[in-house]
Amino acid sequence: MPLKAKHIVEEINGVRCTIVEKAAGPARMEFLKGLLALNKFEVMVSEDKKETEEAPTLYTVGVTDLVFSPVIAVYEMRLKTAEGKSVSPAYWDQKTTECVDEYWEFEEK
Repeated sequence: MPLKAKHIVEEINGVRCTIVEKAAGPARMEFLKGLLALNKFEVMVSEDKKETEEAPTLYTVGVTDLVFSPVIAVYEMRLKTAEGKSVSPAYWDQKTTECVDEYWEFEEK
């Protein structure tokens, strides 16, 4: 899911959180949870309600830091990977496993 500039604050498990992403699949949720925890954020996750029994399980991911903005954190290169590289927008969107500092030069292959 691409970065969205709207800042949403909701409760997850009774704790007010900045919503990082809604309707994230299990793999995406684990990616965000790991990345944000690595960057010292307290991550909260809740399972979204299913429309039908056959619907896939989706999650809402948030952090307890109410002033956190994923857009600002990514474009100002504040988030780091386990290797210490700055998280680029393409890395955040999981389009690549490499962090490209010059995000405007990224091309999908």
